[in-house]
Amino acid sequence: GNTIDYDMGLVVPNGGLSISEGAVDPWTKPQYSWYLEETFLKAARGKVRLNVQFCDLRPEERSFVYDHVRRFFAEVEAKKYKVHVRVFLSRYRGYAECPDCGGSRLRREALYVRVNGRTMAQVVQLNIAQAYDFFESLELTPEEHAIADKIMVEIRQRLKFLNDVGLDYLTLDRLSSTLSGGEAQRIQLATCLGSRLVGACYVLDEPSIGLHSRDTGRLVRILEELRDLGNTIVVVEHDPDVMRSADHIVDLGPGAGELGGKVIFEGSYGTMMNDGVNSLTARYLKGELKTAQLSTRRHVNPKRQLRFFGARAHNLKNIDLSIPLDMMVAVTGVSGSGKSSLVHEVIYKTLEQRYRQDEPSLEPVEGEPAPQKVTCTRFEGVERLQQVILVDQSPIGRTPRSNPVTYVKAFDQIRELFATTKEAAKRGYNSGHFSFNIPGGRCEVCQGDGTVTVEMQFLADVELVCEECKGTRYKSSILDIRFKNLNVHEVLQLTVHEALAFFADVLRLRARLKVLADVGLGYLRLGQSATTLSGGEAQRVKLASHLAQASCKGTLFIFDEPTTGLHFDDIAKLLDAFQRLIHSGGSILIIEHNLDVIRSADWVIDLGPEGGDSGGRIVGEGTPEQIAGLENSYTGKYLRGVL
Repeated sequence: GNTIDYDMGLVVPNGGLSISEGAVDPWTKPQYSWYLEETFLKAARGKVRLNVQFCDLRPEERSFVYDHVRRFFAEVEAKKYKVHVRVFLSRYRGYAECPDCGGSRLRREALYVRVNGRTMAQVVQLNIAQAYDFFESLELTPEEHAIADKIMVEIRQRLKFLNDVGLDYLTLDRLSSTLSGGEAQRIQLATCLGSRLVGACYVLDEPSIGLHSRDTGRLVRILEELRDLGNTIVVVEHDPDVMRSADHIVDLGPGAGELGGKVIFEGSYGTMMNDGVNSLTARYLKGELKTAQLSTRRHVNPKRQLRFFGARAHNLKNIDLSIPLDMMVAVTGVSGSGKSSLVHEVIYKTLEQRYRQDEPSLEPVEGEPAPQKVTCTRFEGVERLQQVILVDQSPIGRTPRSNPVTYVKAFDQIRELFATTKEAAKRGYNSGHFSFNIPGGRCEVCQGDGTVTVEMQFLADVELVCEECKGTRYKSSILDIRFKNLNVHEVLQLTVHEALAFFADVLRLRARLKVLADVGLGYLRLGQSATTLSGGEAQRVKLASHLAQASCKGTLFIFDEPTTGLHFDDIAKLLDAFQRLIHSGGSILIIEHNLDVIRSADWVIDLGPEGGDSGGRIVGEGTPEQIAGLENSYTGKYLRGVL
């Protein structure tokens, strides 16, 4: 449905500028300013206004500019044998709608066929709720009924299940690669419902991920429906509403990692609330312990705000909004209300492009989803920031050699400690010999991985422990060097908590390690492979690396549901870490459904009122107390119960 072409959203990234102010980005480069001067002369003859904001130009004026942009690129392409010209052109290339099929992906002949007045392309553009109504209202002749009866039953049933699991806002042509983890899991859940299996055991890992409190009730009803068919449902969950609905609860602990792995409580929810004295979960549910909540909100400084005008990505309805800086701002709303579109597609991409406009972008790769252009009319206040950082749940590394201590820059200091020992000095070892990333001290058989991959041709590859180093990653001569009776491999096997005690007298190193404990990762081993970390753990390792910095002044941190996979106690630690980032000069913007986090925010932007086409508007902006006072806000309704 797309072809690679010049993306006019990248050519004119800020519609709030006029042509004379540099709205057309490629013409602002010194080597191409001559073309802008030529365009000025032609624009004057064609009566195109040069001092009016680009977004306010008439359609014919914009067409004039776009025509000249294409002529300009055609001239520049004549010199694309030069590398710097190819890099320059790649900055403005993206995916454009195919002019032949109009994005439908189908040939013209296929689009001649209509059912109830709609083509296949028009049907798949409907969201699930609309598609269900369309097929419910479809009237067939007796002949058509005989042919399509079974198909219609299946279509209606499957659409109903998708609707029931809270995915009514998704369009049928939505790319699976753009779905969140929670959405993908709920589609699988709908498939399970559709199969009508009996006597099965379903294991669900946090099915409430990405769900608003309003939608959690629908999820619970689906799980109960699956149970009532005669199935067993095992759910790993932190959501209190799901816990209350469970027939049986198994609480593990008492801590994490080495301090966990024991059954603290087993029984019904009611019994847990009465008898679960040793359960940290029960103490939070009963209100004996609370996650952090600000006693006083930070006041909004009108001079310290980011402003976005005409945001219209996906289902956003041309909204204007302000984001106060130097505080924690939560973006809330029901599933599909436009939170991710606003934060990722508008705010993050606009700021990232603004701060990295001089860096070359890569050519788009065919088969990947289309990169979104900056989808707001104009923006203000970006000069008040120096950088924007998206702290997401992507892996911190893709090889076994990546680990938490290398990410927070603590391993450099550990290697220096080993290099300063008498035995290391005697053998002429420097800190590089204690790295498993470079030749010198690492095992060259496995190249510092600790494992060797055996290719099995038509079967999946098999990983075996390296026979040379026995999984230690180092040569035996390196393991002879000891610091306080431990070699470098044994140090990497320590948990963060154990390492804090072991390096108690090495203050600089201890400060680097302490940030990992502060975000609730004290149970991780220092050398634990990054490939074994969960998304939530990877996100908190990234957060720890920013906490380790002396100052975060001028930085906007963006988090997308940082509480995913976190217990109440971990959320309390996370909120403390957020406060430290703000105290060191940072600003925080989070997408969140967790009510404990929302009530701890200084400012809330609530989107809605519903998901899909019925969303994309700002329902309210203000403190959590002000949002709780809004009658038309689902977030406000549930906030009232926790404030």
